[in-house]
Amino acid sequence: MYIPAHFAEIRPEELHRIIREYPLGMLVNHGSTGLDADHIPLELDPDVGTHGTLIGHVARANTLWQRCPTGTQVMIVFRGTDAYISPNWYPSKHETHRQVPTWNYEVVHAHGTITVHDDERFTRRVVAQLTRRHETTEPKPWKMGDSEPEFINSMLRNIVGIEIAITSLVGKVKLSQNREVRDRLNAADTLDARGHTATALAMRKAG
Repeated sequence: MYIPAHFAEIRPEELHRIIREYPLGMLVNHGSTGLDADHIPLELDPDVGTHGTLIGHVARANTLWQRCPTGTQVMIVFRGTDAYISPNWYPSKHETHRQVPTWNYEVVHAHGTITVHDDERFTRRVVAQLTRRHETTEPKPWKMGDSEPEFINSMLRNIVGIEIAITSLVGKVKLSQNREVRDRLNAADTLDARGHTATALAMRKAG
């Protein structure tokens, strides 16, 4: 990934924040049939391993867990907030006419080693953790105990757990840090007015 110095994000807490806020990872691997990618919601445990550990699950019918046996090197891409930026939103454009369109975004590449967990105890823990985290905003959060035990057991038999020990994290945060402050903030205000609140907030914090 091409990363100019002013867009490089190396702070572990910020890299972990992007992963937590945008947990649908694109798991990329290279096997005997070439490149492949699977889109999997992953839970980050920042306290396990040097750079953290990711856990999740895939359908048993998904051959990922067979194509990527324990020990396989993989890369997971986490895309944060993003938005198109028009040069018309920069006050300086109307003075110099030396601005062009661009796209702002946050992204993290997590490289690591996968471990396959084909056991019910692990998959039950993964499902519990994922639902506990993502159900928190619900008035009455769903939990596995809401369903009949045999139904849950049958569903768990149809998934396989995966765990990725992160060996390195590479982050890029492109939020108009290379522009004048007035340009960056005015572009953020324009995005906010158009409903792109997350990107606008990130741009205001950048710089």
